[in-house]
Parts: sequence; structure tokens; C-alpha cells
Amino acid sequence: MQPSVAHIKIKKINAGVQTEIEDELAVEEPLEIQLGWHQPTGYAQKNISVTMRTPGHDAELAAGFLFTEGIVQHIDQIQHILPQENSVLVALKPGIVPQLQQAERNFFTTSSCGVCGKTGIDAIKTVPVFTHQHEELVIPDKLFYGLQQTLQQKQVLFESTGGLHAAGLFNLNGECILLREDVGRHNAVDKVIGAALQNGQLPLSQFILLLSGRAGFELIQKAVMAGIQVIAAVGAPSSLAVQMATEHEITLIGFLRKDRFNVYTCANRIKVGV
Repeated sequence: MQPSVAHIKIKKINAGVQTEIEDELAVEEPLEIQLGWHQPTGYAQKNISVTMRTPGHDAELAAGFLFTEGIVQHIDQIQHILPQENSVLVALKPGIVPQLQQAERNFFTTSSCGVCGKTGIDAIKTVPVFTHQHEELVIPDKLFYGLQQTLQQKQVLFESTGGLHAAGLFNLNGECILLREDVGRHNAVDKVIGAALQNGQLPLSQFILLLSGRAGFELIQKAVMAGIQVIAAVGAPSSLAVQMATEHEITLIGFLRKDRFNVYTCANRIKVGV
């Protein structure tokens, strides 16, 4: 397994005094996601995407990416996932045809952009597998106050490098059941959704997705694909993120702190003062 942290020697300058110390950096390397499937003319294999990511949980990342992009719809369509150095092959079961119209453009995603390489408005839209999954959740506001601290306590790699985003999945008791870190915020979400997909937990309608940074459109779209109804972000949402959350009846929270937060959409799910 490739390391997620790199150790380098640096010079640290503090108040005019220079010292040499060892620093830890988050590793950023490309991952090529390949897809293999059977067709009438024989076995086919296609390079679907190259994404800049932090090594670790590559199988989850590949599964989550293919699912949130609408290329596969269920975990039982996948025969096996074979991670190698800076590449991962996802092989589909015989008889399964991938939705490759979703991958007609060339994907290249940087650590900061989850929709790079997509050439138009239609290209960034995906069709969710789970529809009409909305349940009448009522969540007390006080449950959210401890989520950020819990996330920070579990961010092992961020603690040492200061350079990683995190996505956490919390149950309705405020317990973190899954956390993934990555230099790319979209990769962290794909890793969480990919793990849930592999565990047979989708749709995630009874869980809260917590984002360590801002809530961009592409992260809301991934949550929509996983059937998530409540998203909380430490940072701000974008206007398009709010628009998509409204369209899919997702409760979107931003600027989450230990004693306050903003609710941008579907505030009816938050019970204040309980």
C-alpha cells in the first residue's frame, strides 16, 4: 500500500531563527480508474478517469466514483475491484452493461475540482438511482453541535499534515460510523459513498454527511446519488449547491460550529431547542 503521508526536511523560520525539522505532507498522486466488462464481441476495458488523490481506500474511491457518476447503479454489478499502484480496475459481472454515455467526455479531476473535463451543463448532471426516498426526519439542533469536533478528532492524517479534506458519515445519534480523508474533497466523499456501497448500506437516507470544508455543487450531487437527505458543512455552500439541495429536498447546513450553524434548505427537519 502506498503511503498517505510523505516526510521531508524543511527549514522553519521563527522570529528570525532558522531550524531544520522534519515535516509531514499529504501525498497527492494520480489514480487511473479503469473499467472492464463483457460485450458480444469479447472483453472490453476502458480508462474512465484520472483523478488526483491521496493513496488509500482506492477501491472505495473507484466504486464511489463510478456510482456517483451513474456508470454503475448497484454493487452487485461489480465482479471484483483490483487496485494496483496508481491504478484500479473495476470489472463488471457478465451481462452487465455500463452506462458509458455518462463517461463520453474525458474525465480528469484535480484535487480541487470534481467536475473538471466535463464540457457542458448536461455533462455535469447525473440521474439518481434512488428516487422518492425522502423520509420525515426530525433532528434536534444540539446533535449537530458536536459533529465538527468529532470529525476533527478522527482526522488522523489532517492532524499530522494539515492538508486534507474529510467527509464523515454520522448516524442520527451523532455517532461517526465512517470517515475518509483525501487531498480532494470530492474524493473523500466518493470514498465514503464507495465504502457504503460495498457494505450494502445505500441509500443513506438515515445518515448525515459532514464535510470538513465548503459545500460545492459536485458534493451535493454525489450525496443525491447516495440518497443522503442531510448535509452539514464546516464551510459555506455555493449558490448552485443550494439550488440542487432545494431541488432534491436535501437539508443543507453551512458554517457549522460547536454552538451555531446556518440552514439553507429544508429547515423543517431541524428541531430547535429540544
